[in-house]
Amino acid sequence: MPNPTEPKLMSGNANLPLAKAICRRMSMHRGMTVGLVDARVERFNDQEIFVEVYENVRGEDMFIIQPTSNPANDNLMELLIMADALKRSSAARTTAVIPYFGYARQDRRTKARTPISAKLVANLVAEAGIERVLTMDLHAAQIQGFFDIPVDNLYASPIFALDIQHHMKDKLSDLMVVSPDVGGVARARELAQRIGAPLAIVDKRREKPGEVAEMTVIGDVKGKVCIIVDDICDTAGTLCKAAEVLVENGATEVHSYISHGVLSGPAVERITNSVMKSLVITDSIEPTAAVKACKNIRIVPTAPMFAQAILNIWSGTSVSSLFDHNTLVPIYEGFYGTDV
Repeated sequence: MPNPTEPKLMSGNANLPLAKAICRRMSMHRGMTVGLVDARVERFNDQEIFVEVYENVRGEDMFIIQPTSNPANDNLMELLIMADALKRSSAARTTAVIPYFGYARQDRRTKARTPISAKLVANLVAEAGIERVLTMDLHAAQIQGFFDIPVDNLYASPIFALDIQHHMKDKLSDLMVVSPDVGGVARARELAQRIGAPLAIVDKRREKPGEVAEMTVIGDVKGKVCIIVDDICDTAGTLCKAAEVLVENGATEVHSYISHGVLSGPAVERITNSVMKSLVITDSIEPTAAVKACKNIRIVPTAPMFAQAILNIWSGTSVSSLFDHNTLVPIYEGFYGTDV
């Protein structure tokens, strides 16, 4: 049944520009002003988080927009405390919109005596009073099963497909999608099918986290415009090395499409000096000044997709419809025109 009240949005400090962009898109769809709930999310002198909501939210359908990116622990605690504040204020339902879900890389026990932190975070989210989660490109799809509440996992690949068809329309016949590791083949295959391109794999062997000992290209990339697709780019070491290996194997150009630009440490410097012609990321994590200034990093917006997903959840309609090309094109018409 459609909710008779309007959806209300609230944001922490993790990515305010994205939250405001979602409000603007929802205002366009609704034909009325949609703004963030008047609240303060601040810190005491000892860095404890304090939340106060100034508006009445009793019986409202609430959406908290808060990626749990760096600083992950602070942003996660903000999310949990905001959810608790809304629960104690008698909100009818609280949905956590988590564009980037932190701790997702710790989704299994890789060695003895290690945690499964993604499951722990899922438990914390549910216990805080959150009744639904909306996220994008979880590091591992099975993380949805860690939650005992509904989880809607959006995909960046439809947006990437639109971007590729717009910016590389003269090179479509030469494109080859590349997975930077065996574990990301399913993600790369989906994008390859959307743009009608073949698929290659870079097989890597790690000695320890953050270091890659050896890389082998599986597939013929000679004369191809290669598009590396992955969900997370952290220090960019693997990504830049993969680009070098592809060029050594005959690729004419290398571009990368990454869902979540963590880009910590030396990442921006590495990308600037890399053989990659471009790195395209989404705004699921608020980009730093260095990222915005980097000449070969481009940011594509997720606000149109998240705004529509929030409206679909609020009205009780399909969220999976956003995976379809024909549904997404009108939403992004202002960004990519009608040539896709």
